[in-house]
Amino acid sequence: MATMKQIADVAGVSQATVSRVINEGPKVGYATRQRVKDIIKELNYRPNANARALATSRSDTVGVVVADLYEPFFAALAHGVDTVARKNGTQILISGGTIGEEAERKAIDTLLGHRCDAMVVHSKTLENEELIGLANMVPGFVLLNRFIPEIAGRCVWLDNRAGGRLMAEYMIRQGHRKFAVVSSGFPIDDPIHRIEGIRDALSDANIELPDMNIEHGAPNQEGGEAAIQNLMSKGADFTAVLAYNDAMASGAMTMLMDHDIEVPRQVSVIGYDDIILAKYCRPKLTTLRYPIEMMASKATELALQYAQGVTPPVNETFKFQPTVVKRDSVARI
Repeated sequence: MATMKQIADVAGVSQATVSRVINEGPKVGYATRQRVKDIIKELNYRPNANARALATSRSDTVGVVVADLYEPFFAALAHGVDTVARKNGTQILISGGTIGEEAERKAIDTLLGHRCDAMVVHSKTLENEELIGLANMVPGFVLLNRFIPEIAGRCVWLDNRAGGRLMAEYMIRQGHRKFAVVSSGFPIDDPIHRIEGIRDALSDANIELPDMNIEHGAPNQEGGEAAIQNLMSKGADFTAVLAYNDAMASGAMTMLMDHDIEVPRQVSVIGYDDIILAKYCRPKLTTLRYPIEMMASKATELALQYAQGVTPPVNETFKFQPTVVKRDSVARI
């Protein structure tokens, strides 16, 4: 790919002039400007994002930090950001890869290197103090799917404790009294808060949840299969499975049916997230809808507002609530 120096040499102008043409700067005559633009097009020159950001102090890009684009959950998140960004005439730059302090820090550093003046960050492992510092440093910094009281106005989050309560209460209303929980083994707050909500609902109904009936694993289909296998190996007694997400719920149903346990006639299963997989499980999965795309859109609107110096009212909060989506994997007993 051509460099700015090559463009300048062919056009017979300085690199400063080429830079002014690229950045729509003044003090360049019409004929010179057109000649440089023609050469840029002919040589297929594309300005380096870092260099352009240094010249303009901003990138007109919304930065997004996600854990894994392979997962439908994060694809929906990215789509929510992109929809709002495009409506506002900006592009998105996605950075990420895995859940972990170093991976999240590196993803954020990449966006800082591109001078993203608006950032939507899904961080589950960085310490609160580090994220607070970033919020104070980056004008358009917004945290998605996490709540930190000190920067409450920059947090768009889901009430996971309420979600855990909701899924347990729904199963209780269907007559279930023997529960198993298939949860994520990742060291993050979401599974902790959901189990707290489950225990709240069961305690209110005077239902015991034995520790042996809680299994943790990878938050995917294989993790759901392994969790059910472990529960059966221990002789756990249950008629209802509360899963951390739809992928684990799908794996749980597969393992149950592989052991000739009918879902939902013998064991009911409820998931969490309402990703597209939930509609195509057999039976179709009853789940909790996690409005992540809506949340991501709101986070992007906030990030762009903050980047422009517009702040929401001090007492405004951005907490979202999950809702039950009734399908075919839960039966009344």
